[in-house]
Amino acid sequence: MIKINKDDNNTYNFSLNTTSGNALFYSVGFSSEEEVRNVVSGLNMFDKQQYIFERKTYHRGNFLFNLNDKKGQLIGNSQLYGSEAGMENGIKNLKKRIAALNNSQNL
Repeated sequence: MIKINKDDNNTYNFSLNTTSGNALFYSVGFSSEEEVRNVVSGLNMFDKQQYIFERKTYHRGNFLFNLNDKKGQLIGNSQLYGSEAGMENGIKNLKKRIAALNNSQNL
């Protein structure tokens, strides 16, 4: 499920949740609801376009990943993971979740 939110400072973002409701991915802030909806609708091209997963090590030894579009623009980032393997599983889960949403036309 994708949830679109409006922040206190009038920016919009979205989160992509697992089937159990846990947040898997958080977007950066966007200036309008239309802009965030365009990014969300672009996720349905996920298999056709080249998205870039940028793997990072957090300063406390945790891991996270960023998702960038093919132009290198940051779309959002993951939660923190305690291991590199956990982060890789998070990337796999995000890909599967987007594919499942695409198949059900819920984007």
